[in-house]
Amino acid sequence: MSFSAYRAAPTAGHVSGGRKIMMLLAHIRVAVALLTILMALTVSAPTFAQQLNPDGTPNPDASEVNERTLLKEYPRIEGWISIPNETASVLMQPVGRSWDFYHEVLLHWAALAVILGMLLILAIFYLAVGPLRTSAGRSGIRVLRFTTFERFSHWLTATSFVVLAVTGLNITFGKRVLLPLIGPDAFSLVAQYAKFVHDYVSFAFVLGLVLIVSMWMKDNIPRKIDLIWLKEGGGFIPGKHPTAGRFNVGEKLVFWLALGGGVAVAVSGYLLMFPFYVTNIAGMQVAQVVHSVVAVLFVALILGHIYIGTLGMKGAFEAMGTGSVDLNWAKEHHGKWLEDEIAKGRVSQQAASVAPAE
Repeated sequence: MSFSAYRAAPTAGHVSGGRKIMMLLAHIRVAVALLTILMALTVSAPTFAQQLNPDGTPNPDASEVNERTLLKEYPRIEGWISIPNETASVLMQPVGRSWDFYHEVLLHWAALAVILGMLLILAIFYLAVGPLRTSAGRSGIRVLRFTTFERFSHWLTATSFVVLAVTGLNITFGKRVLLPLIGPDAFSLVAQYAKFVHDYVSFAFVLGLVLIVSMWMKDNIPRKIDLIWLKEGGGFIPGKHPTAGRFNVGEKLVFWLALGGGVAVAVSGYLLMFPFYVTNIAGMQVAQVVHSVVAVLFVALILGHIYIGTLGMKGAFEAMGTGSVDLNWAKEHHGKWLEDEIAKGRVSQQAASVAPAE
């Protein structure tokens, strides 16, 4: 055997020493692993104990309190996504629960109170005062009050508003009123088409509102004569017939409230119709609240307007029904406007000769 061959062959002592070192290192690794596991069990033991029932069985609801605490501390839970739709990254939004309570509970009771409250007030007023009549009776002479185009614009706005009100109230009260009566299948179909009608009829409402504002804004500007109308009770005091221009204070109030309410429901409605194009989830919730609150108040306002124009005042509906009113009605309710029409030559000679004698 050569010297090189002798050096390449390990002895038995060398082999035995190397194995001992390797075994010692292996035992150390096992000990460290066992120690780590033991420490983890020691730390998690109290938490695990809290998740057990008193009898030792697992309690699946033990972590509920921790989850609620987490949701209170973090109003939104979001993740990271690679698709363009950023709203899809929102996993949970506890603030939405507050909105859900508003829409499903608070709005129902508030809307019911406002609408039924207005109907009750109008019923009491009708029983206490009754319809306002023309003191001098009918003269038989007609005076043009609204042109055909003016009446078209009014009825376009009024009809579309009624359709919007009915379909909108279905969104709020449909599940509680219609669903138990017609069943889920029929209600789903009704709700679907009601939503379509609500969306598309809104364009007709906005168009009518624009036409009305462009035609009548100048006649609804407050003037000094309105103070006289208010001081004399607005025509509700027997024997008093306060003069007014083309529109009295009550009609002007309805005009400006309808304009403000119409703009609010239109803007908020189109934000809802095209979601997330302009605003985020929080903005959508605000739009929902504004749209529903203003719409309910709008319905109450128009109920009062309808009452005055039909049951509340004799002869008032003729203005929008036929476009003309009786001469005596015009003298008692809109005397200043009648004088202006006579001065402009828009009233017949027969009416002009009778009108001044009040």
